[in-house]
Amino acid sequence: VMVIDSRKDRSAASAGDILVTRLWKRGAAGIVTDGGFRDSDDIAKLPFPAFHGGPSAPTNLIRHHAVDLNVPIGCGDVAVFPGDIIVSDMDGVVVIPRGIADAVAEEALEQTLFESFVQERVMAGETILGLYPPGPEAKEAYSQWRRTRSRA
Repeated sequence: VMVIDSRKDRSAASAGDILVTRLWKRGAAGIVTDGGFRDSDDIAKLPFPAFHGGPSAPTNLIRHHAVDLNVPIGCGDVAVFPGDIIVSDMDGVVVIPRGIADAVAEEALEQTLFESFVQERVMAGETILGLYPPGPEAKEAYSQWRRTRSRA
């Protein structure tokens, strides 16, 4: 994933559709910037994850200049180091330091499973009171529910 530090400055684009398409074609997994992109509509149509602070019409060379690659940066007020894990969906982007990625993945899996349990209960008409966040009864019900589910 290419992560670009644009100092949260959208007054000029961090990239446009040609550069983003080239990254995709070269096998990058995605692109993230705390600045903006030109050609946002075209970039959104690519089968390639691209996250930015918002559209930006001016070309990048009037504000942003690449100085280095594969060095620690800040993006959106978050430290990003080479090798960090970047996770994204339509709600946003998260940076996970490589050294704690396994622990975060385990906790995320458990939270996802718990929320699946809660969603099943809510869809069945149950109140969220005592369920989300869980009280003692909901914790026990989740434990029983969880034992019936595989890790996959």
